[in-house]
Amino acid sequence: MSGVLVVGGGIGGLTAAIALRQRGFDVDLIEREPEWTVYGVGIIQQANVIRAMAQLGVVDDYIHAGFGFSTVEIYAPDGRRLAVVPTPRLVEGYPSNVGIGRKALQKVLSDRAFGAGARIRLGVTVAALEDDGAGVSVGFSDGGSGRYDLLIGADGLNSQMRTTLFPEAQPPVFENQGVWRYNLPRPADVVSLHAFEGPRGIGLVPLSETVMYMYLTTPEPGNPRYQPEKLAQTMRDKLAGAAPRILALSELITDDDAVVYKPLESVLLEGPWHKGRCVLIGDAAHATTPHLGQGAGMAIEDSLVLAEELSRGGGTTDALARFQERRFARCRYIVEASRAICRAQVAGEPVDQAKATADMFKRVAEPI
Repeated sequence: MSGVLVVGGGIGGLTAAIALRQRGFDVDLIEREPEWTVYGVGIIQQANVIRAMAQLGVVDDYIHAGFGFSTVEIYAPDGRRLAVVPTPRLVEGYPSNVGIGRKALQKVLSDRAFGAGARIRLGVTVAALEDDGAGVSVGFSDGGSGRYDLLIGADGLNSQMRTTLFPEAQPPVFENQGVWRYNLPRPADVVSLHAFEGPRGIGLVPLSETVMYMYLTTPEPGNPRYQPEKLAQTMRDKLAGAAPRILALSELITDDDAVVYKPLESVLLEGPWHKGRCVLIGDAAHATTPHLGQGAGMAIEDSLVLAEELSRGGGTTDALARFQERRFARCRYIVEASRAICRAQVAGEPVDQAKATADMFKRVAEPI
């Protein structure tokens, strides 16, 4: 196998391009957006992602672009610190967690994918697809065409490739909750994730020496749409009754355009993730809510495992089956454990965030 088309230029698509180029595959990558547009403020990534970044050869650039830490601090809703959870390091000499801005991460990955020789085109989608068993013929929205040994759908939660390959698949499920994010100046003592328990998930995540972000998860029955010109006030209102420190920080939430609100949805494709010479990875196959901070991590791991299995040979069908066999249970755990936290918060039930976090760290420390 040589030629691979990656559909989607997000975290999963770019890491797939990097991993495949490492193993000598020719890679074309298309992204529907005409420019690199990154939705979101920042994300938390754990030791398994740092291990994966080391395997991809980008770990130093990645760490430099973010803020590393090796504990998680758990707080009661009133602001009392309940626990400091040490998190396992999986790469010697590196932290066990990183907070990183999405734009910063996108730059690290896109620079490396370009540098590795992936051919990347923006503003392009798949207009036609035919898999004849010997290869995949693709017509593009810009009038071009190509023929490939494999097509990888890494086009996210609302995947065009999932709909095309598996029209019977269930669409994303709205989980009756939304997440709010906002960048703030980082106080000197916020050097790890500060997670506040309660019916609303609240946290502070360092992203750099000067910046952190606050996240807030809230019940959102009916999936309301909020007025863009009132987002800052709405986020402040939803923080009413939070711990004193959070309330003080909420007064800094003033820029409507800087508030990032996202309804939370999830997907777990229970059947095959592959059909013929096409395969789905990342959110296209298993999108999770952010409660365990592993959505991007699972996509990155998918990329590494898929590249490994393809490089082993033995036929495309066998390689794709091995890929899913290695990935399904791990991804299902993340989706279901994250959903459980989400649904408990929505129902107003107690959530043992410290235990859930510790269990997750133990699970993702296992080899992929």
